[in-house]
Amino acid sequence: QVQLVESGGGLVQAGGSLRLSCTASGRPFSNYAWGWFRQAPWKEREFVAAISRSGGKTDYADSVKGRFAISRDNAQNSVYLQMNSLKPEDTAVYYCAAAFLELYSISQSLNAYSYWGQGTQVTVSS
Repeated sequence: QVQLVESGGGLVQAGGSLRLSCTASGRPFSNYAWGWFRQAPWKEREFVAAISRSGGKTDYADSVKGRFAISRDNAQNSVYLQMNSLKPEDTAVYYCAAAFLELYSISQSLNAYSYWGQGTQVTVSS
């Protein structure tokens, strides 16, 4: 049974940092691209960041560019999201997801992702 489990969320003051982790079990994900998405109350789930199978290509939403960094560790079957200079508008439930794409491909589309974690809450206070 495939499971993606996020961790690292919590409450932080504006300007602070958090590092989210997502670890998969049930199958290897070295052949999958990874993505992070978030959903704030009363809003649709939105793209945050993605990394290709190779790890050589990344993409970010404009709202997080320069503040967030996505990385992966295939040996640990994991993906990470380093979040710096957090703002109150970053408050949301953050989800990791995996997509079977070509080696250097990434996607901002929710529909491209086959596997999803249960989410971890990030709250940024002002």
